[in-house]
Amino acid sequence: MCGLAGFLGEPVPGGEQGALLERMITRLQHRGPDGYGFHVEPGVGLAHARLSIIDLATGEQPIRNADGSTWTVFNGEIFNYVELRATLEAQGHRFYTQSDTEVIVHLYDRYGDAFVEHLNGQFAIVVWDRRRRRLVLARDRVGIRPLFYRRSGGTFWFASEMKALFAAGTGQATLAPAALAQALTFWGTLDPDTVFEDVHSLPPGHLLTIESDGREHLRPWWDWDFDAATGAGARWRGRNRDQAVAELRELLVDAVRLQLRADVPVGAYLSGGLDSSGLVALARRFSDAPVRTFSVAFADAEFDERAHQQAMVAHLGCAHTTLEVDRAAIGAAFPRLIWHTETPVLRTAAVPLMLLSAAVRAAGYKVVLTGEGADEVFGGYDLFKEAKVRRFWARQRDSRWRPRLLERLYGYLANSPVRSPAFAQAFFGQGLEHLHRPVFAHVPRWTTSARALAFLSPQARAACADFDPLAFVEARLPVRAGTWSPLARDQYVEAHTLLSGYLLWSQGDRVAMANSVEGRVPYLDHRVIEFANALPAHWKLRGLTEKDILRRALADLLPPDIAARPKQPYRAPDAASFFVDGEPLDYVADLMSTDRLRATGLFDPVPAGRLFDKARAGRVAGFADNQAFVGILSTQLVDHLFVRGGGLP
Repeated sequence: MCGLAGFLGEPVPGGEQGALLERMITRLQHRGPDGYGFHVEPGVGLAHARLSIIDLATGEQPIRNADGSTWTVFNGEIFNYVELRATLEAQGHRFYTQSDTEVIVHLYDRYGDAFVEHLNGQFAIVVWDRRRRRLVLARDRVGIRPLFYRRSGGTFWFASEMKALFAAGTGQATLAPAALAQALTFWGTLDPDTVFEDVHSLPPGHLLTIESDGREHLRPWWDWDFDAATGAGARWRGRNRDQAVAELRELLVDAVRLQLRADVPVGAYLSGGLDSSGLVALARRFSDAPVRTFSVAFADAEFDERAHQQAMVAHLGCAHTTLEVDRAAIGAAFPRLIWHTETPVLRTAAVPLMLLSAAVRAAGYKVVLTGEGADEVFGGYDLFKEAKVRRFWARQRDSRWRPRLLERLYGYLANSPVRSPAFAQAFFGQGLEHLHRPVFAHVPRWTTSARALAFLSPQARAACADFDPLAFVEARLPVRAGTWSPLARDQYVEAHTLLSGYLLWSQGDRVAMANSVEGRVPYLDHRVIEFANALPAHWKLRGLTEKDILRRALADLLPPDIAARPKQPYRAPDAASFFVDGEPLDYVADLMSTDRLRATGLFDPVPAGRLFDKARAGRVAGFADNQAFVGILSTQLVDHLFVRGGGLP
C-alpha cells in the first residue's frame, strides 16, 4: 500500500519539476513512510511513497519494463502476481524485481488497456506509455484504493489524496454546494464527484486515458452485475444449495489465501460478528500464517461488542489486542480524521478505526484483513430486510400486521425506531409510493440523512435547489438494472453509494493509511462478488435471515452463537463525543460559532445554532439530529483545513 502523485504536461520549467513532485508526495508520507521514488522526463512526472509489504529489497517504484518504454506507479496489491508472473515469464518476459508491481508493465505491454482485467487485487494504477506519449489511470473494481485528478493550467494532475493536488498549487480548494448535498445525503459523494470544485475521483472499475493529443477517454472495465430477473439464479436452478455452500467455502478459502500473501506479518480485525470472525477462522484453519487479531471496544455499553470478540478469541486461541475507545478520544481525534478523509462525514465511527490502526502499527503490523464488503455481497444490512418488509407492506398498505414485521429489526438500538409500532410505521412508511423505483430501499435512509440539508444557508440551498437524490442515483444505474430482482437492485445501489463513497473511503482506506496500515478485504475479491451475484436472492436473504449462505459456509468454523448472531452494524457515540459536562470542546465551540458559520457561508447560523444548543444539552438522540450535527461540524472542518489552509485544531 502506498501513495502516488504526478502530472502530465509542463507545469514548471524542467529543473523545478522534481521539487514540485517532492512537494506533492511528501504530503502523502503517511501512506508510504518507507521511501520515495521519482521519474521525471519532459512532459511527465511520477512520484511514489512506499509502504513496503511485498519484495522489501527491490520493490521501489516507479517501475519500468525492460526497455524503459513503459513506467508505472501503483498503490495497492496485486494478489495473483505470482501466477501472472509465471505466465508472463513463460511468454518470454524478463523481470528485474520480485515485486507485484512489475507484472503491471508487462501486462500492459502484452494486453494494452485490457491489462487491468487480468488483475486480482485492490489498486490505483498510473501507467506512462512513453512510446505513445499516453497516460493510463486505472482503479480497482469496487473502489478500495483512491485516485483523484484535476486539470489546471493545461496540466493534468493526479494523486492518491486530494491534499497532494492542492500542495502542487493546482488551484484553490473550493467547496461545491451541490456536491456537499450529495455528501450529506448519501454519506459521501458519488464518483467522479468530490466535495471540491474541479477535483474528480476516478470511479471504481474505470480506466481514464489521456492521449498524446490531449484527448481524454473515461470508460468502465468492470461493474457489479446480476442475473436478469427472468433467469435469477439460473446457474443454480435444479442444483442443491449445499453445492453452492461448498463452492463458496472453497472460494473464500482461496480469497483469504491470496490476501495473506505478504513479506510482513498479516493481522486481522475482529468485530465479534459473523464476517470478521469467519475470515479469522479461515485464516487460522487453512493457512500456516499465525494471525494476530485487533478489536475496538467502547466504554459506552450500547456500542460495545467485546463479549463476542472475546468469545471468538477464546475459540481460536489467537493473540489479541483490544483498544477501548471513549467519547473523549473520539472528540479529540475528530479533526485528524477529517484531515485524512478530506470530505464531510455523518458519523464518528471512522475515528475508533483510525485509533485502532495506530494500535496495529504500534504492534509492528502493516497489514490487516477486514470483514468489509460481506454485507453488500451477501445481503447483510438491515436496509435489505427493511426493504423486503416495506415492499410486502406497500402491496397492501392498509394491512395492520404487515408493517409489524419491522418490529423484528433494529433490536440492538437503544433508541430503536421500532420500539413504538406507531413511530415505526410512520418512519418506514416514508417513500412507500416509490415502490416501483429502483432506489425504493434507500428512501428512508436518505430521507433521514438529508435532513442536514435543512441547515444549509439560503445561498447554499439555492445552489443545490435542483438536487433530487432519487433521480440523481437512478440516472447512474445501468439499463439492465430494470431486469434484476429487487434485492439485486438494492445491493447495486448500496455498492455504488455507501460502500464506495463512505465505507471504503472514510471508514476504510483513509483511516488505515492514516497510520500506514494496509487493510485487505477478501469478501470483495471479484470472484466472490461474481459468485454471489449469480445466486438466487433467497439463498442470501432467507426470510429475514441475512447472509444465509455465508452463515452456512462458515458454520463449522465458528461458535454457534457467533454463526447465528444477527447483524449488528458497527457504530460509535456521535454528537455526545464533542461535549464534556455540557461544554463543547474548544475547536467545536469555535467552528460552530455564529461567526465561523457565517464566514463559511454554507450553513444558516440560526438553525445550526439551535442544533448546537440541543447537542450541548444532551438532547440529540435520533439518527437525523446526530448525523446533521456531525455533518455540519465535519464540513466546517473541511473548510478550515483545506479551503482556508488552517492547521489541525
